[in-house]
Formats: sequence, C-alpha cells, structure tokens
Amino acid sequence: MKLENRNSELETRKPKLNWKRLLEIHNPSYATPFSIFDFPFSLFAFRFSDFDFPFSVTGKMKSKTTMTLDRVLSRFGLASRTAAREAILAGRLKVNGKVVRDPDLWVRPDQATLHLDGQRLKPARKTYLLFYKPKGVITSHGDPAGRKTVYDYLGDIGKWVSPVGRLDKDTSGLLLLTNDTEFADHVTKPGSKVPKTYLVKTSGILSEETVTRLNSGIEMKRGDWASPISVRRLEDRGKYTWLEVVLAEGKNREVRRMIEATGFKVLKLVRTCIGPLTLAGLEVGKWRKLTPSEVAAVRKSSAC
Repeated sequence: MKLENRNSELETRKPKLNWKRLLEIHNPSYATPFSIFDFPFSLFAFRFSDFDFPFSVTGKMKSKTTMTLDRVLSRFGLASRTAAREAILAGRLKVNGKVVRDPDLWVRPDQATLHLDGQRLKPARKTYLLFYKPKGVITSHGDPAGRKTVYDYLGDIGKWVSPVGRLDKDTSGLLLLTNDTEFADHVTKPGSKVPKTYLVKTSGILSEETVTRLNSGIEMKRGDWASPISVRRLEDRGKYTWLEVVLAEGKNREVRRMIEATGFKVLKLVRTCIGPLTLAGLEVGKWRKLTPSEVAAVRKSSAC
C-alpha cells in the first residue's frame, strides 16, 4: 500500500519519460529471408577459378576451404543456405555442365563451373546495412498474412541482403542486414561475444535482489538459461523500472523471457547497440550502409 502511494506521488511529480532522452543521459554517444533467386542471373558472369578455394567433388572434406554446394552460394552472398538448398533440390544448378540436386555435395570452386538457371554465377558485392526497425514490423522477407516487413523499407537493395538475427514484431531498434554470411555468423554466434544492448521497460519496480538475480543468470520457463553480459538499472520512473540489458547470445525472445522469469513483463523493448554500432542520427524506419571501418570494428568489438 505504501509502495502504491509512493508510485502515485512519483507519477504526479515527474513528467512522462522520453526513452530517447534516457538513452542520451546514460549513453553520451547517443545523439538525437531474402532470396537471390528473385532476380535474373543475367547479371552474373564469372569463373570460380578466379578465386583461391581448393575443392573436391568427392564426398569428403579435403581442406577447411572445401564446402558444400549450398554453402558456396551462401558464402558468396548469393542466397541464404535455405534458399540455395531449395534451388539445388529443384534441379536449377549445374556443376561442370551437369545438373546436381545434392546441396551437400562437397566441391572446390577453382575446379568447377557453376550455372544457375543457365547463367554462370559470381559472388555478389558485400553489402552491410544498419536499419532502425519500427515496432509492429516483422523481420521476414514476406508474410502470408500481409503484415509489413523490414523489406518494405529497403527498396531494391533489399534483394541483396538478409537479417543478421531477428527482432520480434513488438521490438524496435537496430537491425543489421547483409549478404556476407561469414560476417553474419560472427555477429550471431555466442562465441564471438559481440554484445547486443537493449533498453527495457518492465511492468513494475524491480528490487535490487531481482536485478542481481538477472545479472547472475536466470533459468527461463523452457528450462534454458539466460546468461547476460550485464543488467543495469537505468532508472525507476513511476511504476516502472528501465533497464539496460547486454547479451552476447541471441536466443528466441530472450530479453522478454528472462524478465518474465522474474514475474514481470516487458512493456517496451528497443535494441540500441550491436557492438560499437548505435542508432545515433538514424530515424525510425530509415537505414544506412555501414562503412568499411564500421564493419571492421564489429568484427573486433567489445561492449558499446
């Protein structure tokens, strides 16, 4: 009862919180499945012998750079592995003039000529985008229900890129998209320890004990554990606590589920950083390309 009275007084005395202002206060640097197979392959003409990849058409891996057909297309930024497998299984890919329907066939690009739909392939130019995803938009190339997707905001450049991880429909904030699968793997794999930072508004005031519990790692309802890099209280405002949560892993709806494991819910969730990258200077629904120095910084990033 005393807590309710105190919260009521706080609501009366304090103005409504602007989360962007909160970011500026606590982070001074903060200032105000695609498929390549959707477009013609007449754009491409190349010989895999131009690239130094040793590769055998036997069934066993001969070296670390030997790879399966689906991975060849994916590594060259031509498609997701799922889309590549579908095209190969459909008989659309030829290796040295013969149709191959086995996406798991091991090959070496310097010893093979590949054609898709009759056109010779070449690696796509590497593209890296930073997008400020709005709330209510899904991270998908298409939606049977007709909901708005991130690709509705990207225009023609969206044909070339896939999301690096995902943000659920009710989460806004920083989303990377690229056709560089090695870069995407680096960002998403927990072992790379690339931090992802979130601003979280909870459904009540969290005690110090609860924040400490979150920081120490917490078991979620599915039996898996959340092990954040850090959980920091930014502010208690009215009836709500605002947290900064930093993760290196990317389990499904992890921030929401770890808060729910404490008996609270997430009312607002914004991803504000991936490594050193922030939303600074970018409006909701807008995107920009990463610079080469930013790409390099993400590859060796620590907490932002």
